Amino acid sequence: MYFFSSSLTVALTAFSLGSSALPNPTTRSSLTLPVGLNKTVSNEDRAAAVKEAFTSAWNGYYKYCFGQDELHPVTNTCGNSRNGWGASAVDALSTALVMQIPDIVNEIVQYIPTIDFSRTSTEVSLFETTIRYLGGMLSGYDLLKGPLSSLANDTSNVDALLTQARKLADVLKYSFNTRTGIPSNGLNISQKTTDGSTVNGLATLGTLVLEWTRLSDLTGEPEYAQLTQKAESYLLRPQNPALGEPFPGLLGTGIDINSGNFTDSNGGWSGGDDSFYEYLLKMYVYDTSRFGAYKDRWIAAADSTIKFLASHPSSRPDLTFLAQYRGTDLVFSSQHLTCFDGGNFLLGGEVLKRQDYIEFGLALVNGCHATYISTATGIGPEVFSWNTTALPPTQAAFYQKNGFWIQNGNYITRPEVIESYYHAYRITGNPMYRDWAWDAFVAINATTRTSTGFSSISNVNVFGGGQKFDNQESFLFAEVLKYAYLIFAPDDVWQVAHNGVNEWVFNTEAHPFKVAGPPV
Repeated sequence: MYFFSSSLTVALTAFSLGSSALPNPTTRSSLTLPVGLNKTVSNEDRAAAVKEAFTSAWNGYYKYCFGQDELHPVTNTCGNSRNGWGASAVDALSTALVMQIPDIVNEIVQYIPTIDFSRTSTEVSLFETTIRYLGGMLSGYDLLKGPLSSLANDTSNVDALLTQARKLADVLKYSFNTRTGIPSNGLNISQKTTDGSTVNGLATLGTLVLEWTRLSDLTGEPEYAQLTQKAESYLLRPQNPALGEPFPGLLGTGIDINSGNFTDSNGGWSGGDDSFYEYLLKMYVYDTSRFGAYKDRWIAAADSTIKFLASHPSSRPDLTFLAQYRGTDLVFSSQHLTCFDGGNFLLGGEVLKRQDYIEFGLALVNGCHATYISTATGIGPEVFSWNTTALPPTQAAFYQKNGFWIQNGNYITRPEVIESYYHAYRITGNPMYRDWAWDAFVAINATTRTSTGFSSISNVNVFGGGQKFDNQESFLFAEVLKYAYLIFAPDDVWQVAHNGVNEWVFNTEAHPFKVAGPPV
């Protein structure tokens, strides 16, 4: 069991916030945090509080569900939604590393060699398995072979991370055995069959290349990179752009596995499409010498996004959101998932030395911040809209004040808003973004925390968050608590824009990889 305490703590019930986060007293957490107005809490104490939250959640998972995928933190039962291989453990590794908690690191690296990736009773998502398991192991290997090598008690367990990553990829690679090389996403690995789908998605297809290329670079075996880069080629050079590319660089969502053609013109930066655009830029960050074409496609998408998708609610024209699209018709709805967009534009602006991308990214961060400070919990909703033609009368006043209305009020401990705050702080140095991240962390802690972890909630716009759904996603460990920690932590080599360059690049699950090319 691992506990972290700060020397300057009192009960959370005494905190004071500069935002509108006002937790229901009946749901306040027992976590102790530094007292004071938001801006008077030191960043050292903020980092300590996030680290305490991580260790507390780890303790709950370790006690009740270690080796299974996730804890149900209300009933303290377990779930296996990610193949039953211990997703929370693998996802937590890189966060335990950057927080430098050796006991947790060693528990995880001792466990990973015991996983049999050839056996599961569930359907396997190629995408989810790649970003969580493959990404988590490769990141752990990079960090433990590099700047954090002193944290591992047994170097053979570190070597096993790469061995296990390769074994997992070998289990999954049959999915690419199609006419085009475009993989199926839903897999039955015991039978080496698929779910029979004839279409893959933009994000599920376009968010493999970083992890599989890193595996090739570490093992010296080019097959893994070749498989994913061939599949990615259909996205870099659409075969039927009249349908599949309604705006320059902005693509449809469905790709026919047998032909490589796009099946629709619908898309945006929301779930199902999001991380494709993220990885166009991050492949260039990973290696500028090999992936310039990815950067060019990101620029095309970014420019079209600014020109065609940027949208300002009628009641709050000061806010900027990204619309989705059906063909060239805009859909004025967005998601918590989409809120990574500000961080991605900021990273692009920093890497490419484009102030216009930085300014646009900051506008997007501000829009997503508005979704947090407008609700009763201080947490943003899963889905929101500024489409006034569908505005429910019961939300008219809310829309008039805040510039959006809530379509789905769930919060499943998603990271994207804090992720963008992190990038905004790292790239601008403006301490306001640290304050915003602290407000968000305190609100999440106050509303979602249980005695053993953090639970998804049903309604961000009622005090206390409504019903607890009794599920703790593995990305709470990988993303939410990592970004919340890093924004307050001292500078280090794995941080974005360390000394003005990026020596590491984060996958979409926030697992940092050592870049292969010259840092930019």
